[in-house]
Amino acid sequence: MNSIQRPRQSLSLCRLSCLHLRRQFPRPIIRSGLKANSTSSTSRKHVTVVNDDGRVRWGELSTREKAARTTQQGINLAVVIAGVALTGAVVALLYKEVFSYDSKTSHFNRAADRIKRDSRCIELLGDGKKIQAFGEPSWSRWARNRVIASTTETDRWGTEHLRMHFYVEGPLNSGVVNLHLTKKPSQDEYEYKYLALDVKGHQRIYLENADAKKENGKGPTKMFGVRWW
Repeated sequence: MNSIQRPRQSLSLCRLSCLHLRRQFPRPIIRSGLKANSTSSTSRKHVTVVNDDGRVRWGELSTREKAARTTQQGINLAVVIAGVALTGAVVALLYKEVFSYDSKTSHFNRAADRIKRDSRCIELLGDGKKIQAFGEPSWSRWARNRVIASTTETDRWGTEHLRMHFYVEGPLNSGVVNLHLTKKPSQDEYEYKYLALDVKGHQRIYLENADAKKENGKGPTKMFGVRWW
């Protein structure tokens, strides 16, 4: 019995000694979470105009970093405004040169349609459905969007003049279309001064000829050196 009790007594003494040591030397408090947060906050990259992606909150930025973010946002806003302005300028230019009723492209299309429907032109060029109209000749026969030669000017009376020529080709012949449009100060749209087709070896065909109308007494009168429209 004595041999059995001695180990028990020794175990109890060991437990008491351990409890005494724990009281004298308490276990240290480990602040792992706070330490990780502080380490992550101090180890983040310095925010600049180039690398700022908006992940760091505004309140966590230094004065220099706030200035960098403000500069970056200002640059982005300027780029957006410039893009909108450029897009507006392109749209305005397209409308003026292509889609407007008084654009050169619109006058070209209307004149070409008149050539294709005119019986005299069809007789020289061939089937109106097969007549093609195009701008200046190119090195490539299949080149598209050829430039249409045209000039605009305003005379001393304030009348605007638009002159244009383009080429037509049909199954029988090819030719050149010349047109001259004018717009007086009191007018909102151009009107034909003449529209003519020239085919080599044939007499010129006039689809419009304002000079012929003047000879019939339909032109403007002139008094004291001034034209009265």
